[in-house]
Amino acid sequence: MLGLTFKPNTDDMRDSPAIPLVKGLVDGGADVIAFDPVGREQAEPLLPAIAYAETAEAVAEGADAIVIATEWDQFRALDLAAIAKTMRGKLLIDLRNIYDRVEAERAGLSYRGIGRGRP
Repeated sequence: MLGLTFKPNTDDMRDSPAIPLVKGLVDGGADVIAFDPVGREQAEPLLPAIAYAETAEAVAEGADAIVIATEWDQFRALDLAAIAKTMRGKLLIDLRNIYDRVEAERAGLSYRGIGRGRP
């Protein structure tokens, strides 16, 4: 999970859509690793059942899928090809539509953007 705060450039977790999403994934049996540039301290008490990474790239290592939940600028600048190489699976779920499908697929990822449909 990339991003936990309700919007970028804040540590505010109030009404963050990541909270029910993460809880639903955990309840469904998923092992969740998350990274948020500034929201970790506020997220840990709300989401104690997950692991926290120090970087976005560390979240990808061995992951079946990556979910982008907050549109932090640093997530817009990820090296998607490098990310894809470290993942076990190749699914990128972009809840904020910060990536272009073609760009993600060229990098070796299977891309799902919200509201964009399938090609």
